[in-house]
Order: sequence, then structure tokens, then C-alpha cells
Amino acid sequence: MIVVTGGAGFIGSGLVWGLNQRNIKDILVVDELDKTEKWKNLLNLQFSDYLDKDDFLELIKKGEFDKTVEGILHMGACSSTTETDTRYLMENNYEYSKRLAMWCDDRKKRFVYASSAATYGDGSNGFSDEHKGLEGLRPLNGYGFSKYLFDVWARHNKLLKKIAGLKYFNVFGPNEYHKDDMRSVVHKAFGQIQTEGKVRLFRSHRPDYEDGQQKRDFVYVRDAVAATLAIYENKKANGIFNIGTGKARSFYDLVTAVFVAMEKEPQIEFIDMPEAIRDKYQYFTQAEVEKLRAVWPKEGHSLEDAVADYVRNYLLKDDPYLNQQPPAETVL
Repeated sequence: MIVVTGGAGFIGSGLVWGLNQRNIKDILVVDELDKTEKWKNLLNLQFSDYLDKDDFLELIKKGEFDKTVEGILHMGACSSTTETDTRYLMENNYEYSKRLAMWCDDRKKRFVYASSAATYGDGSNGFSDEHKGLEGLRPLNGYGFSKYLFDVWARHNKLLKKIAGLKYFNVFGPNEYHKDDMRSVVHKAFGQIQTEGKVRLFRSHRPDYEDGQQKRDFVYVRDAVAATLAIYENKKANGIFNIGTGKARSFYDLVTAVFVAMEKEPQIEFIDMPEAIRDKYQYFTQAEVEKLRAVWPKEGHSLEDAVADYVRNYLLKDDPYLNQQPPAETVL
């Protein structure tokens, strides 16, 4: 059995979907189904059981899963970059990850966990996933700090030789709908176009960037899932890996692709960035992907193809969620 923590969340439910594509259904989904509607992410998926996070932690403490679990895909975390309760972040992201990592290490189970590109801060120290520069990173928010701290803890305890930590860049795609303000710009733009016919983007507040030319490494969730499972399945693929495309694109490019996918003329309006986030805003992210390519050599979707697939095959459909379908070779 494979455990997917955060399995009702965005990337977590995508991993359940990806495992289903491999005809794997012996999956334990672990999450906290609070007042959000992320439970809908599980409706089309197949898995053997669901457990609340706290119940799961109690059961592993009792040795309940010592023999039945082969590994953990640990996506469970608070992923809000605006969360200010650092104590909550440390408990939910840092301590939770430590407990599961130690449990897997003691029992020789596979452990792959979600780190984050937020650990890179403003990018002034680069975006290398080599371990030698790990301690020199300076995250800009509590979420990034909680992820950074676990990466450093894992290295100091020599676990990065046995486990894999994945620094996801700007992932977008189906099953992100419950994330409120943390939804991707693609999803927000789609909604703005439907209701207002235009998209609002932040003005640049730096002279070296024009309005709308702030850049991110945007990666489609289907590609993030494929890369994650490739790393999980390769037990020699350990350490830190960036999960991105290696190609930074502008927000202007991104929302233009949404208009094109919806067969509409681009209408973009620029607004001031809130002062509260100006000193924490990343103007450029781009993953170094040499280590990833050694394990998962595929290029993945281009930005335009990814946005088109997301908009046309999900957002414009009555059921926009990832659906479980058998692999093509098993279809009768």
C-alpha cells in the first residue's frame, strides 16, 4: 500500500490519479477534510482507504502500518504563502514531515516529500537544487521557511541520501479549485474572463521589469505528477530535486494563453501590487532541472499546450476534476 498524505489536495489528488493510471488502487489517502470542498478531488479516484492526519499519526505510532505500507508520498502541508501563524506552520509542515521521515527511515520505506520553490526566496542565491547551497537560502515567508527548515534538517541527519525532496515551482491545473487565493493565475484569469471579459495583473514596481513581465517557472500538474512518480519509483533517485520546466515565462504570456484557449481577444489591465506583499514578491523563478532530467528526461507540456488542455478539457467542462481511467492498454 502507498500512502499519499495531503491526498485530497491539489498535487496529492493528482498523485492518486497518476497511480490509478498505473492501475494502482491500493492507496491510503491521508488528509484533513476541513470546511473546504477539496473532498471533491477524490470523487473520481480509486483508493483503498481514507484517514484523518491525526488518526494516521496515532496508528503509525502503534505500528499499525509497519508491514502493509511500502512508502509515503508526503504532500500534506499548509501551502499558503500568506499564512502568518508560524507555530502552526512549524507543527503542520516541519514536525509532521520529521515524524514521517523518521518512521520511513526506521522501517526502510520509500519517502518522497514536497519541499517548495518558496525556499529560494527572492532568487538572489539562484535556483540550484544542489545540496551545497542549501543552508544559504533565505525564504521570504513562513511557509517557505518551514519547508527550508525540513530540507536542512534532512541534510544534517544524512537522510537526503535515502529520501527525495521535491521543490515544486508554480504548479497549475485540475483539482486546485479549493485553494482560494492560492489558486493559480490560470484559474483566476479564467474566472475573470468569464465574468468581466478581462484579466487584471500586477504592475511591476521594479524598473528592470515591465508590467506583466514578471516571470515564473509554470509547470502543469500532469507533468509534476509524472516527475514525482518517476522519482518515487526510482529508489536511487534521492536528495533534492526541482520540479519545474527550466523555462521562465511571463504572466503576460500565461494569461494570453488563457484568452487563446477560450478563443477570445486578450484584454489585460494592470493594477498596483498591494504594499503588504511588495517586499516579498518574487519577480523571477526558473528551476535548474539537470538533476530532474536525469531521472525524468521528458520535456513535458509547453505553457500554451498545458493552458489549452486545462481550459478546454477541464475548466470548460461540467466535471472539471481529474478522472480515473484505466491505462489505454487495458481498455476492452
